[in-house]
Amino acid sequence: MALLPILRYPDPRLHKKAAPISIVDASIRQLAADMAETMYAAPGIGLAATQVDRHIRLIIIDVTENKSKLQTFINPEIINKSGGCDSEEGCLSVPGIYETVNRAETITVKALDLDGNPFELTAEGLLAVCIQHEIDHLNGKVFVNYLSRLKQQRIKDKLLKQARETL
Repeated sequence: MALLPILRYPDPRLHKKAAPISIVDASIRQLAADMAETMYAAPGIGLAATQVDRHIRLIIIDVTENKSKLQTFINPEIINKSGGCDSEEGCLSVPGIYETVNRAETITVKALDLDGNPFELTAEGLLAVCIQHEIDHLNGKVFVNYLSRLKQQRIKDKLLKQARETL
């Protein structure tokens, strides 16, 4: 397994739409394993392939505190959503920034697992928020896109300044 570099906002590659995965093979399983290692090391609770500069429809999530329930979603698609909730979100691609975003409270997602088998999952709370957040990445959207233009510019300026200071 390997730690992968995580793209940082405002990198334009974060806005690239991910392509569907046609075959679930060893390379996809290896990427998922590398993404899991990267996510846990960051540390985070979700990671989309887009964030590691692989523009395919693959996300991994583990919302447990003890890192005991890694979930992989290949070609995830939300097929039902209901309710609404405001929750504070952060992102490994937007380090140190937390803002409130409105999402569906309950969702049903269909996807493939690491063996290529289809499944459906109904999720609520943090898991539902995380799935929606990661699917946004696959669609080229970062959570800051839900914020006002002024907030987006302030976040962009702050992160660019941090990047300059670490060089």
